[in-house]
Amino acid sequence: MTDDAAFLRNRRQIDALIAVMARLRDPNTGCPWDLAQDFSTIAPYTIEEAYEVADAIDRGAMADLADELGDLLLQVVFHARMAEEAGAFAFPDVVEAIVTKMIRRHPHVFADDAAPDAAGIPQVKRRWEDIKAEERAAKGVATEPASLMDDVGRALPALMRATKLGKRAGRIGFDWPDAGGILDKVEEEAAELREAMAAGPTDAMREEVGDLLFTVAQLARKLDMDAEDALRLANAKFERRFRSVEQQLDPQERSAPVDADRLEALWQMAKARTNAAT
Repeated sequence: MTDDAAFLRNRRQIDALIAVMARLRDPNTGCPWDLAQDFSTIAPYTIEEAYEVADAIDRGAMADLADELGDLLLQVVFHARMAEEAGAFAFPDVVEAIVTKMIRRHPHVFADDAAPDAAGIPQVKRRWEDIKAEERAAKGVATEPASLMDDVGRALPALMRATKLGKRAGRIGFDWPDAGGILDKVEEEAAELREAMAAGPTDAMREEVGDLLFTVAQLARKLDMDAEDALRLANAKFERRFRSVEQQLDPQERSAPVDADRLEALWQMAKARTNAAT
């Protein structure tokens, strides 16, 4: 397929998707559910679809990934349609804005004297931040935010936001020198949690659990790991092993508490099987 033919095909498909959304939101003939939605009600679906994309990538399921990317694209079109109805902007404005931004933020690729091979990743990141600062200044926003924490999105999942907050603080050296220091802090936070638990159910327990989770997120960051990804892997491992335990239980055992020793034995068997499989 030639570049021109591919462009026309892509344009037709995008136009078709925009037309589908316009039909769904038609006040007279549209879908009652779609018509009842607004930005706030659709936002959770947008976040969910982004996680479905990540899940398909984790599983290496390309067919599922294509499907999930379509679902995510629908979210963009949905928000753009509602904005168009409100007279704020439309889908072409969204596309134009991101195209313009990407070209502006990649001068090493798109400038007349572009030299992609001459720009290493550290230089690219530094230039990216410089251009963002220039953009803020052009909008009349302070070139330097009042706090390094200002643009760390509050809607991010808590574990991801904890990582970003720690990374921002590290820009001025407010950080542990190495992972060993953070591991010591994890042990310290665990001890404080034990003290709070011994004192009985209080708000202090929740605070200490939060401190422990925050510190573990920083440990993952210092080890150059994605805490969210590490937890997803742990979730998947637990699920595999628990399913294996379930398979060893009689149907009646699945509806009532099972003897703890029996469960522990089945759990150890499940761990052995999954470890052997990997």
